[in-house]
Amino acid sequence: MPQWFEITWRTLLAVLILFFLTKLLGKRQVSQLSLFEYITGITIGSIAAYVTVDSEAEWMLGLLSLTVWAACSYFIEFLQLKSKRMRDFIDSKGSVLIEHGRVLEKNLKKERLTTDELMEQLRKKSAFNLADVEFAIMEPSGDINVLLKRENQPLTPKDLGLPVQPEREPQTVIMDGQILEEALQKSGRNRNWLDKKLAEVKAAVPDVFLAQIDANGELYADFYDDRHKQPQQPKPQPNVELLSALKECETKLALAGVTETEPGAKQALQDASQALDTLFRELQRRLQARP
Repeated sequence: MPQWFEITWRTLLAVLILFFLTKLLGKRQVSQLSLFEYITGITIGSIAAYVTVDSEAEWMLGLLSLTVWAACSYFIEFLQLKSKRMRDFIDSKGSVLIEHGRVLEKNLKKERLTTDELMEQLRKKSAFNLADVEFAIMEPSGDINVLLKRENQPLTPKDLGLPVQPEREPQTVIMDGQILEEALQKSGRNRNWLDKKLAEVKAAVPDVFLAQIDANGELYADFYDDRHKQPQQPKPQPNVELLSALKECETKLALAGVTETEPGAKQALQDASQALDTLFRELQRRLQARP
C-alpha cells in the first residue's frame, strides 16, 4: 500500500473518531474547559497526530488510547455532575478578589494575578474605577465577574416601578431564502402576515437572507440586495427614558444632599430632590393609568 494512501485514510479515520468522541464529551469540552479537560484535549490531539502521520506505529493501539482518554474524561464529567466535592476538587472553587470594595491581596497572590492584570479584567467588565466595584470573583474558568456598587448600577424599569412585558426569544423565520415554518408558528404569525410585511418593501421570501420576529412581534429582515428597505417598525416611546433620567437626577440630588455640610445648600438640594421625586411619581402615575 502506498504510504500517501495509508496516511490519507488514517487521517480521515482519525477525523471521524475525534468528531464522534467530541460529540460524546459534549459542548462543554469545546467551550469552558476545566484543567483536566484542557489536559485531555492536548493529549487527544497529540495522539491523533501520532496515529495519522507515523506510518510505522501500530495505529490500532493509538485509536485504543484515544478511546481510553475519552472514556476517562467522560467518567470525570459524570463524577462532577454527581458530586460537588468532586467538582470542587477537580475544578477548584472561585476566589474572591474584591469584597465590599476592598482588594484581597492574599487571594491575588494565591491566583498569581498581578494588579495590572486585575485592572485589565475590571476594565473588560466596564469597571474603570476601582472605587465603583463592590465585589469581584475569579471563577474556576479563570473569568472574573464584577458586581458594581448599588449607586453605580444602571437603573432598570423595576427600579422605576414600571411594569414591563415578559421578554420573549426572537424567532428566526427566514434563513437563506427559506421559511422556517416551526419558528414562524412559535412567533404567533402566519405566512400571510409575513408576505404582507415583505410586500411593504416590494420584496419576497427568496429575496431575504435572514429574518427575525422580535419580542414585540415586529419583523427585521436582512436582504441579499442591500438596496431593499427594512419593514417599518413603530418608533419607541421615550417615556421610559424620560422617567429614567428624572429618577437618576433625583437620586444624584439626594446623595449630594446627604454629603453636603453647608446648611443652606443642603436644604436646597433636598428641596430640589423632593420636587423631582414628586414630578417623577406624578408622571409615573399618569403613564400607568394609560389604557
